[in-house]
Amino acid sequence: MGSPITPGHSLSWKWLSLQDPQRPDTGSRGYLRVSMAVLRAGEPVLEQEEPEGDKDVEANLLQPPPCAATLQLRIYRAEDLPLAEPALQCLPSVGGKRSFVAAAVRAGFAGRTLCTRVMPPGPSPVWNEVFFFPLRLPPICDEIQLAILSGPRSSKVLGTATLHLSHISSAGAELEEGTPGFLPCFGPCFLPFYGPRADAARTSSTDTNVAYRGRVLLELSTHMGTPDGHQRGTINPEDIIRVQSHLPRHRFGLCGVFYSATMVPAGPELLRFELSLGNHGDTGDVTCKPAASVTPHGCPVFDGNHYHYLPWYGDKPVAAVTSAWEDAAHRWDALNLLRAVCQRLEKNVVELRRAPGDPEGDIGRRLLRELAQDCRRVLPLLEAQPTPTPLDTHIRAARLHLLRRMAAAVAMPPRAGWATLLPMAEAWLRSMGALAVEPQAAVPDVLLWMLRGERRVACARIPAPDIMFSRSGPGACGRFCGRLRTLFLMGSGDIRAQLRLRLWLGPVADSGDLPRLIEGSLRIYAETYENQTKLLGKWGPRGLPGSPCFSDGAGRAELPRHRIRPPRGWRWDGPWSVEPQRRLLLDTETNMGEVLEEVYENESRGPGGDWGPATVASTDASGEEVPPKEEVLCPQGWHVTDGWRVDVMGAVDEAGWEYGASVAPSSPPAAWHPTEKTYHTHRRRRWLRTRRRDPGAQEPEQDMATFLQLHRTESAAGSEAWEYGSLWSSRFHLQPRAGDVCRRRCWHRHMVPEQPPPVAPLFLLEGSPGTEDTAGEEEPTAEKRRTWGLFQPAPKQPLPLILCTFQRPNFFQLRCYIFQALELSPRGTKSTADPVAHVSFVYVSQSTRVLLRTLDPLWDQTLLFHRVLLYGDPRGVQDDPPAVVVEVFDQDGGGAGDFLGRSVCTPDVWLDVGRRRPPRLQRHPLRGSGGPAGELLAAFELLQDTEDGALAQVSSPPWRQGVFSVPMGVRPLLRPVALEVLAWGLRGLRGSVRAPSLEVQCGGRVLRTPPIADPASNPNFPINAFLLVLTLPLEEELMPPVRLRVLDVRDFGYRPEVGQSCVRGLGQHRGPPPGPRHGSAAPRGRINWVSPWIHGTPGHRGCCPGSSARRRLRTRWAQGWGHPVPVPVPVPTSPRFPQAEEEGEGEEEDDWWSKFYAAMGDKAKSRRGTSRDSLKIYSCELEAVPEFEGLQDFCRSFPLFPPGAPAAGGEDPQPVAEFKGLFHVYPLPEDPAEPPPPRRFQDLPPSQPQRCLVRVYVVRAFDLPPRDRNGLCDPYVRVSLGAETLGQRDQYVPNTLEPVFGRLFELMGTIPLEKDLRVSLLDYDLLPPDQEIGTTTIDLENRLLSRFRAHCGLPALYCTAGPGCWRDQLPPSQTLEHFARTQGLPAPEFNAEGTAVTFGDHRFLLSHFESGPPQHQHPGVPRERLALHVLRACHLVPEHLETRTLYSSTQPGLEQGKVQMWVDVFPINLGPPGPPVDITPHKPQRYELRCVVWNTRDVEPGDTNLLGQHMSDIYITGWLAGLEEQRQSTDVHYRSLDGAGAFNWRFVFPFEYLAAEQRCVLPARKHFWSLDETVQKVPPKLILQVWDNDKFSADDFLGVLELDLTRLPRPALHPRTCSLPGTPRRRWPWPWGGPRTPPCVSLFRQRQARGWWPCVASSGGERRLSGKLELSLELLTAKEAEERPAGRARQEPNMYPTLPPPVRPDWSFLWVQAPLRTLRHGLWRQHRGCISLSLALLLLFALLLTFVYAAPGYLAMKLVNPFQGLHISGDSGIGKHHAAGAEHHMGAAHKP
Repeated sequence: MGSPITPGHSLSWKWLSLQDPQRPDTGSRGYLRVSMAVLRAGEPVLEQEEPEGDKDVEANLLQPPPCAATLQLRIYRAEDLPLAEPALQCLPSVGGKRSFVAAAVRAGFAGRTLCTRVMPPGPSPVWNEVFFFPLRLPPICDEIQLAILSGPRSSKVLGTATLHLSHISSAGAELEEGTPGFLPCFGPCFLPFYGPRADAARTSSTDTNVAYRGRVLLELSTHMGTPDGHQRGTINPEDIIRVQSHLPRHRFGLCGVFYSATMVPAGPELLRFELSLGNHGDTGDVTCKPAASVTPHGCPVFDGNHYHYLPWYGDKPVAAVTSAWEDAAHRWDALNLLRAVCQRLEKNVVELRRAPGDPEGDIGRRLLRELAQDCRRVLPLLEAQPTPTPLDTHIRAARLHLLRRMAAAVAMPPRAGWATLLPMAEAWLRSMGALAVEPQAAVPDVLLWMLRGERRVACARIPAPDIMFSRSGPGACGRFCGRLRTLFLMGSGDIRAQLRLRLWLGPVADSGDLPRLIEGSLRIYAETYENQTKLLGKWGPRGLPGSPCFSDGAGRAELPRHRIRPPRGWRWDGPWSVEPQRRLLLDTETNMGEVLEEVYENESRGPGGDWGPATVASTDASGEEVPPKEEVLCPQGWHVTDGWRVDVMGAVDEAGWEYGASVAPSSPPAAWHPTEKTYHTHRRRRWLRTRRRDPGAQEPEQDMATFLQLHRTESAAGSEAWEYGSLWSSRFHLQPRAGDVCRRRCWHRHMVPEQPPPVAPLFLLEGSPGTEDTAGEEEPTAEKRRTWGLFQPAPKQPLPLILCTFQRPNFFQLRCYIFQALELSPRGTKSTADPVAHVSFVYVSQSTRVLLRTLDPLWDQTLLFHRVLLYGDPRGVQDDPPAVVVEVFDQDGGGAGDFLGRSVCTPDVWLDVGRRRPPRLQRHPLRGSGGPAGELLAAFELLQDTEDGALAQVSSPPWRQGVFSVPMGVRPLLRPVALEVLAWGLRGLRGSVRAPSLEVQCGGRVLRTPPIADPASNPNFPINAFLLVLTLPLEEELMPPVRLRVLDVRDFGYRPEVGQSCVRGLGQHRGPPPGPRHGSAAPRGRINWVSPWIHGTPGHRGCCPGSSARRRLRTRWAQGWGHPVPVPVPVPTSPRFPQAEEEGEGEEEDDWWSKFYAAMGDKAKSRRGTSRDSLKIYSCELEAVPEFEGLQDFCRSFPLFPPGAPAAGGEDPQPVAEFKGLFHVYPLPEDPAEPPPPRRFQDLPPSQPQRCLVRVYVVRAFDLPPRDRNGLCDPYVRVSLGAETLGQRDQYVPNTLEPVFGRLFELMGTIPLEKDLRVSLLDYDLLPPDQEIGTTTIDLENRLLSRFRAHCGLPALYCTAGPGCWRDQLPPSQTLEHFARTQGLPAPEFNAEGTAVTFGDHRFLLSHFESGPPQHQHPGVPRERLALHVLRACHLVPEHLETRTLYSSTQPGLEQGKVQMWVDVFPINLGPPGPPVDITPHKPQRYELRCVVWNTRDVEPGDTNLLGQHMSDIYITGWLAGLEEQRQSTDVHYRSLDGAGAFNWRFVFPFEYLAAEQRCVLPARKHFWSLDETVQKVPPKLILQVWDNDKFSADDFLGVLELDLTRLPRPALHPRTCSLPGTPRRRWPWPWGGPRTPPCVSLFRQRQARGWWPCVASSGGERRLSGKLELSLELLTAKEAEERPAGRARQEPNMYPTLPPPVRPDWSFLWVQAPLRTLRHGLWRQHRGCISLSLALLLLFALLLTFVYAAPGYLAMKLVNPFQGLHISGDSGIGKHHAAGAEHHMGAAHKP
């Protein structure tokens, strides 16, 4: 994807582009932000926080990656293709020779397959084609599959190869801070192909693609851009010319020195080994020049014990092959340098892992120092590396970047401490390993074949870079270049041979030092065999049937001595000499200590005649003539143990005769019969004699050396060198016998180079046969050459024989300390084995003793291999020691036995015995034919036996019971231990098992229990406790396992095995010995076991559990609805400090659901205080709680599996039963006089079955997988115990994945007969059968027997009545006494008041746990309360709720959800239990919400009138959340200019409410065809919206008010105090701040509320106040609503309260009806201030104008008559008259 993927298979906070699927060309239609996760059932979702600064849509848009890249695969040509099979020849050939194939190349990538055209037959077909493959980045497919086809596209596949994109590209993720990645690229380079070969198909090898089948020149490149649709094309000529510059050839030489070959197949057929590189050296290929690539024929020799080997001894065969390849030294050097760095770093990382933490930092400093040295050494070589191809450039850059970064990192110690070095080093190692690959090797792998006759029976592949020599130095050479290495040749799916050889590959020009590296002296011979036949008693060369006079070793090719010439540049060194091939003449008696000789006495008769000696009186088993038994002499060094005797065993008569009839008198019968008939003509009987080697005779090694004449001078006389045989195809022998008709002898002639060559001489032998001109030979004619064709050379010359001769061997002694094998897997249906270990080393082997009937054999045996011959430098043996192969066989029944497992081990080599340190036993894994087959505890050391006799100073291992045992310095420290076995019983037995018994094997000891008389009525053993005294190692990792076998007792003593098990890790059952007993009291250790759990000191209140717990603040995790929720641990606190309850609907007593919600941490739902009862919720099964030890403290369940091998197909075997028991291992005193410790398993409970009442409480389930098409399911519960099943189909919970059941099931069962309680959840379907969702199984027996008292949880409080009533059978005091009695503790002692108790040597007071009188209802007496506190202090199982995982049988191992439940088990013999707990889910109650909308204020206007005034036509809609269909609306308040509105409107909302969860329950059918209602639970929320009514357009939204009825904000009393939550309010002037009221109330508690609430509107992500609503809310129950009815709106009955019509202003009507009134309200209401101010200013202006108008006249009058106002008394009338006139004048002046 285009966006990074967050952890957890999820995408978080990503934008998706929405598009129209019908019109994709229209572009994006919007964006959607999502978080997605792919999860399985029960997996929690990892919540991801919203990243900051992530608002940019385009930058965070999730887009699929474009297909913008194209892979271009260029296929140029091929070479070295195989020849066609004779039956599949494409073209006819001359002389019956094979021809080439018509080849094609097929390529496949990401589901697309393309094929080239088929080219005509030829050695190097040329295609020059290019393929185009579309590529998505990053690529999903990693492999490009390539194949060479023979003929058409559907023909046979010759070979295959694979290109991995991860090797030829990089995304840059593995390099931090690094170089950017690079796109896929490859070559131009040859790619080798491998496939099956015809002559090796009969081997049935597991690796069918083992043979080299040619190579193809390829080039791969990646180009960005969408492909144009073309799939193929033709390569440009320029590219073809460019590629040729990358293909220069250089001569390479491959040399192999074979030091030893063992574990080879037996038989008369001769063996040889072939070394090839590509087709060079392959004897089956005729296209390349023959080479000395094959070792001489060798006859397998029995090593005297178990294996066969080839007796090469001092003359080691050498194979040499020369070939021409591209020189890729720069790639091989870099690869080997990086591998050397990885190998050294990995070694240090392993040591760092073994030393946890490395506190001193010694290993860390060495790691950093060596890594810094490696980086400094490798970096200059990589910087100078040429890069001829783009892939070389990219890989070199990545390697340089990584090494430089590592060099900078190791320059200083880690800052965070040495503990952080390990993850850093592991990261470096992973990065180095990712870059230590070379896909462009070009040179094929080296193949090593073992040939048995002409058949290829085994093969090994060696990568060429591993043995490649480099002139850059030893660090750049392959890790096995020139070094001795042990190889295993595989064939038929198993090891067919073990070779120890030295391989070298490199340029011939650099092979000058190869002879010195080989250590021995190289001798090169020519070889031919002289053949003669016996005719008429005389030997001569005439009359040879099918064999020439001189031939090769196989007797086929004609090789006369006078025609053999040395190769060009070579000369003969001496004359021809006879060399007896004694390695081919070793018989079956070699290395044997005892031989059984046999001679058959033959008689014959004519018809009706008597028996008489036959013509051939003495024969062998095949009928060949042998000397009579009287003439058979005992060889020198042997002695006869008994005389000749007649074999009367088998199908013979009493005298040992067997009879037969033949057609010809001289021919033996075809079949023999034990009863004589009249028509029988022949009879024979078998005479046997045993002879053994003399004790004083030569050792097998000396005898072999004498026979082979290892230290002889030159060849013996010709008369001693003949080899005789009855047929040319039979095995030859040295001494002539009667019936020999052919003989031969071998001639050798040594050759040397004419001039000392600058390179290794063995690489100059190529082409010696058939390439040199030989003098005196007849040249073949041209016609004859054409007849031979291309594939056969003209003259046949023998291949040279190369030997590496060592003059003197080195003697070593191998010590194999075979201590024990663990957990062997028997073969077939067997449950046990008789194991024996065969140890093979080089050419010798030994075997341990056979131990009977065990899978954990304790051999305790040392195998000594004296004077083992190893050739070469001893320091090379120390550097590369030979491998020690240990094979374990089941020797039951004799013969070779059944193979069980094999381990390849490396011995510790000590050249200086004086500095030897004894080895340590180690665990060596054993691998069988089907995988891991156990482990071997053994140690191996190889000591050099020098001439100074230093080896004699090493003490011999002790001799015990006829064998050498493991010495004290090597064997683990052993001490006597006691293994106590609690064998409680067997469960789940199947079939007709009558009387099973148990057999326990450990440490070579066997314990057998008495049988169970009647498993159907009582599956427990009659005796349960047993003791085994063993001698076991002190080291826990060396402790043997415990084998359990259940045997059934049948009639006539037949005891078939029912099941078996292996208990590993016995150290986990180790413990101290039980404490001493005093009198009749319980063990002291039991009291010490309980007392640490009880906190506090007697009489000290400060240390009591209550006070200490109150001082500590502890939190735990409880599982809440599938998610961890931190909840406080309920601690018994003092009742004097009760916590105040939250506001909510209270109840008198808390039920169980209140405890459940309190434990979940949901205080709102719990409605409880912390001083009340508590419940513990476990997020897992009760068995998975660590502190309860899996409830297997009394006994554990061990599954028993069927005897024999595991199930086929790699599947785990199904258990057939289970064993209930326990083990306890503790040391015993070493002093025999000291008394043993007391037994642990005492005072056991009765083992008789108990009748029990089982109460199953199923609370709820969650994370269930959907089963229906709607993505939900309809689950119901089914509980089964034995034959009883409860649970009805009709009691299902519809359409949910988180059902709440609240069901109680009561069942009766007999434990342990019915111990497994199955709780299943099924999905209800209309038509049965119902699908199983999941099942969980509970072992009730473990809960009943556990000392943690898991059968009934302990509550926190003791109550005698109410929901938390005590439900156990016994009161707490009796429960405490019963607990003490069952656990072996002294009984508790209470005082008379019951406020104090003495228990476990401690005295506890009730005041330690309670600080005052109990505050909860129905408390019990102090005695019972105190007993309960003490019980809970013992850390027993509390009252709990466990979460169990459901699994389905159809999908094993996958979680199918979880169920929360608990189980109570009550034995009937203890009395009746208390009342059950009522966990019935709460039912929802019917309520009615009445909401009266009175007035609105300050509502934002939504319209503008004609006068430009803002106004609104207000109406209000309302509904309850989830009940949108009950939406109600008020009438419209028109023309509200100030946002005020009057409604007096009533909303009525009926709903169902679940008080326990504070949710409204909304059942509804999703579809009309749905059968059941889907229940939806939503918070009780009232939603009121304010709208503006519009006539001709959509209404405008003005604001919303959402009121949570459980957390209702307190309303404001006045509109001016109504504001948004969080707005700062006006503080009161007085100090105490005014009234403090809770911010929220619950309407379910207060029932009524009236006031003003704010409406909210959002714009731009900000909330603002958009209005205020005056409401009155009233909540009534269904009964109250029926008693006080009220209609909606103002409808009848209009009561409670009565709503009058609203009083609205007149101008709220239309302006047409009252225009003046509208103007008055519209103008005056809004502009009255401006109007008043304008009128005042107008009046003031009028007064000013009047003054201006009247002022001139007044002034003029004053000027005319200034004393007009001054009159005498007599003139008063005149004054009045003038004043009146003036007033009249002024008034006239103001008139308009």
